[in-house]
Amino acid sequence: MSVPLLIKNARLIDPSDGSDAAGDLLIVDGVIARRGSTNGSVPDGTRVVDGTGMVAAPGFIDLHAHLREPGGEDKETIATGTAAGARGGFTTLCCMPNTNPAIDSAAVVELIVRRAAEAGPIRVLPFGAVSRGRSGVELTDMEELARAGAVGFTDDGSPVATGHLMQMALLYAGQLGPSTGSGRRLPVMDHCEDHSITKGLGVNEGWVASRLGLAGYPSAAEESIVARDIALLDLVGGALHIAHLSTAGAIDQVRRAKERGLLVTAEATPHHLTMTEEWVLGEHGRGQAGAALSAAAYETRAKVSPPLRAEADRLALVAGLADGTVDAVATDHAPHTFGDKEVPFEEAAVGLSVLETAFGSLMGLVHAGALDLPTLIHRLTVGPAGVLGERYAPLATLREGTPADVVLFDPGESWTVDAASFASKGKNTPLDGETLTGRVKLTVAGGEIAFDGLGA
Repeated sequence: MSVPLLIKNARLIDPSDGSDAAGDLLIVDGVIARRGSTNGSVPDGTRVVDGTGMVAAPGFIDLHAHLREPGGEDKETIATGTAAGARGGFTTLCCMPNTNPAIDSAAVVELIVRRAAEAGPIRVLPFGAVSRGRSGVELTDMEELARAGAVGFTDDGSPVATGHLMQMALLYAGQLGPSTGSGRRLPVMDHCEDHSITKGLGVNEGWVASRLGLAGYPSAAEESIVARDIALLDLVGGALHIAHLSTAGAIDQVRRAKERGLLVTAEATPHHLTMTEEWVLGEHGRGQAGAALSAAAYETRAKVSPPLRAEADRLALVAGLADGTVDAVATDHAPHTFGDKEVPFEEAAVGLSVLETAFGSLMGLVHAGALDLPTLIHRLTVGPAGVLGERYAPLATLREGTPADVVLFDPGESWTVDAASFASKGKNTPLDGETLTGRVKLTVAGGEIAFDGLGA
């Protein structure tokens, strides 16, 4: 049984009910026992944490993380991935099915759930594959996957291969939510990319690609599949979730679909919200286009899919996050080995290790005045819980009687990213050595302390 915990004098932000006030938070037997004033009455043996100057909020929920297990344990395991998540304030991680074998059977779902329970208190919710083996040919047994614990479906790492497959996926997944108790149709998440025009490309189509002599990845490759998926959603219904939006055009499509009443949700990553294509130029490219022209580099750690885009796209994503067009921030945490990245740019793997830097980098938007703190917390908690369905709403609140998933952070603490010290096996981040402001100090999952950085 977990030790009772009292967080005193913190700013309590709960976007589920709009509350934002100073107070105390008492956690007993895995649930939030009291919020507000404790009047000095707490159980014997309670650990007391002084939250003065800090913020307590619901634990963050990540809709999109690659934990690599089974089959990719050299890059990450469920144990190391959940440890990294805890350091970043995440109490729930949704893992993607591009594993080996893919998450396309009940047996693999059950394996992941069991390994996560053995690893610690951080909750892991698997997304099942849309197609068997993620081959884009035959639909998985979605009902079997859902009953085993899958919370949605995606072939992430690859787009849903054909319009027909997407149509069938939306149709069948849309019938499963009520039967599994989610209170909502299970979402089909799509990695929107037309591989016929992007295969092997890793840089946005623009001046950086030209400067480096690389073929560019056009915005149309994303926007064309977003348009296809929205049209199919309109045709057959269901619940569509667009992964890692990266372009202004895709944001506009999602916004217009929502205005029409379609059940479409979307996510954006911390890197697409805070970085641009210039990061591929390495240290010379961060807002220093002039210097980049004379000293171009190939920063493989900034190679992601979809690629980092232009500043206009980044600003459109931030605006979409602020107005609710983008429902959630999702990390797309993609750990790789040193060898996966230390190769020529065109051969390098795509993806960043994000879980431990996500909050700090996102706080840059708050400190710059581009986003207010309660909205950011909403998009890390209530927003992703809403994508998953009403059964997960208790994970995104500080209401009394709900599971004690809580993050305590210092919004003003500056720290330097040291990738070598990550809990994740993936050290692949271009943020290594950067200074971020905003740091997670304590993560509590189900009443258990999953990360304690109060002494750091």
